[in-house]
Amino acid sequence: MKLYYHPASTVSRIVMLFAAEEGIALDYVLVDLMTGAHHQPAYKAINPNALVPVLDDGGFVLTESSAILRYLAGKTASRAYPTDLQPRARVDEAMAWFYGNYYKDYAYGLVYPQLFPHHRRPTDAGHAETIEWGRRQSLRWLDVLDTHVLGRDNAFLCGDSISLADYVGIEMVTLGELVGCTLKDYPNVRGWIGRMKALPHWNAVHEAHEGFVASLAGRDFVAI
Repeated sequence: MKLYYHPASTVSRIVMLFAAEEGIALDYVLVDLMTGAHHQPAYKAINPNALVPVLDDGGFVLTESSAILRYLAGKTASRAYPTDLQPRARVDEAMAWFYGNYYKDYAYGLVYPQLFPHHRRPTDAGHAETIEWGRRQSLRWLDVLDTHVLGRDNAFLCGDSISLADYVGIEMVTLGELVGCTLKDYPNVRGWIGRMKALPHWNAVHEAHEGFVASLAGRDFVAI
């Protein structure tokens, strides 16, 4: 199986970390987002969306990190994606919450507009309003995550064992490190982050992310 990816991509790392922890062998094909390789015809023939990651399993091509994650879990009978209907539904619920609520406000409202020119709004006022909206909404989601999800004495998002939802959520939450988010007011979230960062393959998967964080040190950002 081949995975088209970039190590600085949040959604690529979701798949990378899961595969590493589960011992799933993938042939990694770098798509250099920094040089625009994802917009070249050769790559758009693979994924017309011009996004990473993409999984190619013997000619079966699959896009979208959430679909790839479920596919790999099903292919390997991973315990991180329960087979019983209700526990599986809880994992699906948490994944949908991150993709549909948390990520759109935290990433596209707060983090990305402060980092990438193509996420900048046309006016300074509009840009500032976007970031403030993202910050306020992110506070709302972080309160839910800290109090109602992890605040039930859960070691992980769906109970005492790691699930696909944790692989999704951790990348979306630690994304904020790029703009200096410490999440100091969310002790349950911070504890969960610590448990995820203790995974055996965390450091190897996040080498590029850590380098990106270091390169931004000292810059002035709106953070949580």
